[in-house]
Amino acid sequence: MSQPPRLQLTQITKRYPGVVANDNVSLTVAPGTIHAVLGENGAGKSTLMKIIYGAVKPDDGAVLFNGKPVHIRNPQEARALGISMVFQHFSLFDTLTVAENVWLGLDKSLTLQEVSESISLKAREYGLDIDPARPVHSLSVGEMQRVEIIRALLTSPQLLILDEPTSVLTPQAVEKLFVVLRQLADEGCSILYISHKLHEIRALCHACTVMRGGQVTGVCDPREESNASLSRLMIGAEPPALQSRPYAPGAVVLEVAGLNLPSDDPFGTALQGMALQVRAGEVVGIAGVSGNGQSELLYALSGENPRAPAGSIRLGGQDVSRLGPGRRRKLGLHFVPEERLGRGAVPTLSLAQNLLLSRRDAIGPLGWLRLGVLKAQARDIIARYQVKANGPDAAAKSLSGGNLQKFIVGREIEAKPKLLIVSQPTWGVDVGASAQIRGEILALRDAGCAVLVVSEELDELFEICDRLHVIAKGRLSPSVMRADATVERIGAWMSGLWQPTEQEVAHAQA
Repeated sequence: MSQPPRLQLTQITKRYPGVVANDNVSLTVAPGTIHAVLGENGAGKSTLMKIIYGAVKPDDGAVLFNGKPVHIRNPQEARALGISMVFQHFSLFDTLTVAENVWLGLDKSLTLQEVSESISLKAREYGLDIDPARPVHSLSVGEMQRVEIIRALLTSPQLLILDEPTSVLTPQAVEKLFVVLRQLADEGCSILYISHKLHEIRALCHACTVMRGGQVTGVCDPREESNASLSRLMIGAEPPALQSRPYAPGAVVLEVAGLNLPSDDPFGTALQGMALQVRAGEVVGIAGVSGNGQSELLYALSGENPRAPAGSIRLGGQDVSRLGPGRRRKLGLHFVPEERLGRGAVPTLSLAQNLLLSRRDAIGPLGWLRLGVLKAQARDIIARYQVKANGPDAAAKSLSGGNLQKFIVGREIEAKPKLLIVSQPTWGVDVGASAQIRGEILALRDAGCAVLVVSEELDELFEICDRLHVIAKGRLSPSVMRADATVERIGAWMSGLWQPTEQEVAHAQA
């Protein structure tokens, strides 16, 4: 007898005030298959995954697991059935250690020591290095995602839901993870795979369900599709190609030299002999696996950490090493952090109110807020950057991740910066929105702005950068022109495999 589907959804509907997130969605996942769910930000993918995992209750429709009707009331019941999920936005307790967080979702007959040992074994097996004893609040976003992946794999799931699982991995580690996922599928585990990386879906998945506006618009075998055809299924068109442009850098805007900075976090990464320049009219990229000093470097550059040695950071020739974020902003530095909610935007405030985080032109001479100006500015950003939101009064937390990212990037670009520093500009953003954000970055560069991009997406860096560095273990590689950069070379450098130059040695000894 043939096996019943591992998962079968029939006419699932979920309504929220003003929007139907899922509209009669049906989906079938066979045992031992890797099934992609593809769609724009806001297409309803996350809501559907939360319904499967028991985090959201559907208004209508039926769910069958291994051929039997189920009513999954919470994630604990989902895990008991054999369903595990790795969310794009993590569900970890900051004050607990990695091991304690993982322990919460496992059989309590295991001791904490046994869980710690299991984490270390899985981490080595999958190349997802993590220390079980580290508190979660000390982890970078990428390291948190590794914890979520390991936690899910330790439950030996029958259905594993993965939301953007490769955004923190080197190309070599992605291939290793794919080997593991294929092995899991061969052993009978079904995998629901959500990713905006079309080449990953084509290389890994056996089937693909495409969603648009909360509805299923098609089902295909991605191995028989091209990136262009998948884009057309998802957004109705191919994203516009970025235009090649001449590279003619101007004066140095940002100069970092001799930046040695011990971490104030016992689990952080010390910066060693950092040196780089970013000129007007160029995009400089920094590649690397999360947790290698990116956060520490960004805090030092943005002014959140004003402990850098005097003279180590200059903006427009002026020493800003000890200046705070506000004073650096007045000099033309604007910053897009990787954490959208909490640092990039205040979740409960409206989009208009969130403009106040980095814009002061709507504050009157006596300190009164010019609310009409704020709303008009927010409305303009929503229109220009095609942000799907319920107007300027919509709370930041009500937007999908990709749409909130477009708003935050738009907010900083529209402030007319002299230097824009962007961390993970398109993390978890769909192909159409990614193309738009990258195009806006390049337009800003062509207008004479200096841009520094920190990203773990090599394809993104190769597409928009003029020069590249790699960060590994708190050190920065020499720069390489984009034309001379290869995936193999940058991937090797991401493991720290480059020889330090004489300049690096001199800076490290300074």
